[in-house]
Amino acid sequence: MRAVWYEQTGAAPTVLTVGEMPTPEASPGEVRVRLEASGVNPADVGRRSGNYRAMEFPLITPNSDGAGIVDQVGEGVTRFAIGDRVWLFNGQRNGRAFGTAAEYITLADYLVTPLPEDVSFAAGATLGIPGMTAWCALFADGPIAGQTVLVTGGAGAVGHYAVQLAKWGGARVITTVSSEVKDIEARLAGADFVVNYRTDDVAAKVMAFTENRGVDRVVDVDFGGNLATTLKLMAFNSTIAVYATNGNRTPTVPMRELMEKCITVRSLVLFALPPPLLAAAQEDITKWLASGTRVHNIAGQFALAETALAHLAVEKGDKIGTVIVDCAR
Repeated sequence: MRAVWYEQTGAAPTVLTVGEMPTPEASPGEVRVRLEASGVNPADVGRRSGNYRAMEFPLITPNSDGAGIVDQVGEGVTRFAIGDRVWLFNGQRNGRAFGTAAEYITLADYLVTPLPEDVSFAAGATLGIPGMTAWCALFADGPIAGQTVLVTGGAGAVGHYAVQLAKWGGARVITTVSSEVKDIEARLAGADFVVNYRTDDVAAKVMAFTENRGVDRVVDVDFGGNLATTLKLMAFNSTIAVYATNGNRTPTVPMRELMEKCITVRSLVLFALPPPLLAAAQEDITKWLASGTRVHNIAGQFALAETALAHLAVEKGDKIGTVIVDCAR
């Protein structure tokens, strides 16, 4: 099969190789997916660049997320049949060397989810890390119906899904953005109130919108960078669900302020979350997809041989949505 790999970390054009490698065979409990699309996330780029952690394997095929068609079923698998359309996550992660920048992948069947006929493979490849992280950040502690949720970065890959899923879950949704274009994207996702964090006083705007009560839950793209503002707008007995903290990776946490409002800080990284929670996310995302028209933002599409360019597009930092690699071309 054609695939992309790296044997050392570094710049994408330097370390990524395109070539042939053996097509994998499905082991017991696994399915093999003929990949149509691979999603490129910041974590994939970070691993390849060496900014995330040291390499665990001598050769790595990058990218966690993807979508395609089941073409081989391992012993004991009953959830899927040959020909099923699917999306998947945790392809390349801690403990796994072979991701979705390839024509085929074998993966445990519980990491694979049916893809509706009306959702394209490219759209399906955006669901993995972004959709699963958004759901877990919102619902890991129970239903959110009737709550007020703040999603920071509501036009980002995770944030855009978090806005849509929060509305589906019955919450009132506030989100922050950095431009007029992203304001439009957040409103298309269903946000009830949008604040431009570059030009507005976020805490003042949010507190006014909530009649000084504050928000019940924050889905936060930058815990350390946002913390000073976030603490000003939390309600009593609220939760900050953190999935990134690039603005300040070692923030000082003011415990007294958290304690005085009984604020819970929930940290999330997808590959480490408990399997029952991930299964619940997959089940709910399936229901969500079936219950209405959804917005799947695709920031760009590249051929498999152009995977280095796809990684550079993510590194550039101005994308809206998920960058996709078309594995079949």
